Amino acid sequence: MRDRESNDHPAGGPLDLNLLRTFLAVHRTGSFTAAARLLGLSQPTVTTQIRALERQLGRELFERTARGVSPAPYADALAARIVEPLDALSAVANPQEAPAEPVHLAGPAEYLTRSVLPGVAPLVEHGVRLRITPGLTEPLLEDLRAGRHDLVIATFRPRGRTLTSMPLDDEEFVLVAAPGWADRSPGHEGPAALNGVPLVAYAEDLPIVRRYWRHVFGGRLTRHPAVTMPDLNGVKAAVVGGAGFSVLPRYLCAEELASGALVPLHDPEDPPINTAFLVQRPGVSGNPHVAVVRDHLLRAAARR
Repeated sequence: MRDRESNDHPAGGPLDLNLLRTFLAVHRTGSFTAAARLLGLSQPTVTTQIRALERQLGRELFERTARGVSPAPYADALAARIVEPLDALSAVANPQEAPAEPVHLAGPAEYLTRSVLPGVAPLVEHGVRLRITPGLTEPLLEDLRAGRHDLVIATFRPRGRTLTSMPLDDEEFVLVAAPGWADRSPGHEGPAALNGVPLVAYAEDLPIVRRYWRHVFGGRLTRHPAVTMPDLNGVKAAVVGGAGFSVLPRYLCAEELASGALVPLHDPEDPPINTAFLVQRPGVSGNPHVAVVRDHLLRAAARR
């Protein structure tokens, strides 16, 4: 059994639920002022409550920044532990409250399907409603700026100050084919070993494959695809069927690689990696469930 000094509130004693609610509001909004508006409290009251919780815990929870406050690592861990119980308690304590508006979440169809939708059950069970929109990053970010989405999973970090972004996940790209093409692996020959092997791609301009070629082989890819499909699941299906080779995110083809339905044609020491970002508009949403979904996605990504 751990001693009292090693547990999650070293100062001992029960923690005040009101202080924890205030802490969670500050953690979600990144601002004492925004949390005060969300809770219907004055900003000095929020500050006082956070200071009281810090004294009780014996830890500093937030550091002031130019844009508000930044949570300490301990604050992130505490928020992860209390968010679902507190949200569930709030739903029980306030059953007559009108349900929050749906959260509009958008991003790449494949990532949403494989990495987001399988884990949304806890959100739905606690009353969160979701409206999911698949699409390409650039138009989705424009829709986010226009207020048509609450959160967007982007394949690159947006520039400028009109949007805020947080790193969400890293995806590694793999050069793959069906086992029948395994002998065409680029070895000493380099990419020339793939001459004559059909290329299956996401789009005519080969955005994913071209990036792989530049990063791994240090050259420009000059060939036309035999098959294009603007859906990576469709690309994967064609490659599994033996139509040729392609480059896919590892998360999307991990099961096929494990079963042998696909084989990696190359194993570079430094594979290309793309970082996905969770993007939202600055400020605080009037829908508290936006922060619930954002925090859930960030916690789920941290566990992967």
